[in-house]
Amino acid sequence: MHVKIGKHKSWFGPYQLAEKLMFWVPKEKDEYGFPHTADRVHKFGEWLAYGSIEPEKEVGEVYSLFREDRKPTLLHRFLIWINSICPERTIKVRLDPWDTWSADHTLAYIIHPLLVQLRKEVHGSPYVDNRDVPIELRSTSAPALSQEQKDSGEIDDNHHKRWEWVLDEMIFAFHSKIDDSWEKQFESGESDLQFKKLEDGSSLMIHGKNHTKKYDWKGRKAYEKRIANGFKLFGKYYSNLWN
Repeated sequence: MHVKIGKHKSWFGPYQLAEKLMFWVPKEKDEYGFPHTADRVHKFGEWLAYGSIEPEKEVGEVYSLFREDRKPTLLHRFLIWINSICPERTIKVRLDPWDTWSADHTLAYIIHPLLVQLRKEVHGSPYVDNRDVPIELRSTSAPALSQEQKDSGEIDDNHHKRWEWVLDEMIFAFHSKIDDSWEKQFESGESDLQFKKLEDGSSLMIHGKNHTKKYDWKGRKAYEKRIANGFKLFGKYYSNLWN
């Protein structure tokens, strides 16, 4: 297998140009602590795009930067043209016959490091069902939100923790698929298997006197159940694997 996937096609318009020109303006943080472009930089970008700045809107009033009655500037039209001729994302995938001998194992080598990187760089969290996480991480285990907080879109204290837990379980499952040495932790003792010849000429396998081999089948079953749950979560939240 050979996979080569380039960067996404990046849009560069008046607002991105404004950020470059006003690089010295620090980012601002929203109520959740996430950084965003300062308002004055955004307004400068709007001026570069349309030659004017829309007045502040009242709370609840619909506002759009892409209204048809706003005529884009020559700069804006030029940047749109530049973006239209930029090459699309490069995607090249070559599969070899042996890649499908154990496709689940092959894909795990790609999915696992992607999940690890996503876990380190995650910037937001999707909605995660309470039933998919331990009780202590459910929204019902966090301080209750008032109706006003719910109406304003606030999230409970465990919102991000739930997504982090789900990602960790996915990572656990795919790591276990790549490295099956985990099976050894449920084995103990030494194996002493012998064959006893029977009168009819057949052989019977028996344990020798030095056979001390034991298996923790209950522990192994619990481990396998966790792996299966990680794969189930991967399928359920596949569309949320963004950053």
